Amino acid sequence: MSEDVEILLTPKGQQKLKQRLDHLRNVQRPDVADRLRESKQFGEISENPEYEDAKQDQALVESQILELERLLQVAQTLNPDDIPTDHAGLGSTVKLVAEDGSDEWELTLVSSIEADPDADFISDESPVGEALMGKAVGEQVLIHAPDGLLRYVVHSIRKELN
Repeated sequence: MSEDVEILLTPKGQQKLKQRLDHLRNVQRPDVADRLRESKQFGEISENPEYEDAKQDQALVESQILELERLLQVAQTLNPDDIPTDHAGLGSTVKLVAEDGSDEWELTLVSSIEADPDADFISDESPVGEALMGKAVGEQVLIHAPDGLLRYVVHSIRKELN
């Protein structure tokens, strides 16, 4: 992660990262420590696959903890008042309707750190996010997808209230 790139998080995204960090510290770290202690009982450490697996898991958990701590330290959290509703922007929840009326899609524009396409949290850097940024209600959005060009109209823009 480059130091000169500004990282913006939605309030919900910041909360999810804090919860993930808490889970790593208070659940996964102790679980791995227990596995390390237990695996030492299986004999010589140098020939112990359970110990090696636990050590690899420990390194992974610790690196994830460090990365999340660093991310939360440098990231800026959007003030809910700064989330636009007059145009699509970071933190906006946008309802799109296909031009032919065959499909509706509600998504939230987030930073790449928070992106989760399966949950309709779409990165502002993705093709969909880039096509949507700055659009207002009633405007056409052209999305280049593997299936071809998709045409939507922005139906509504709001911010999550939580």
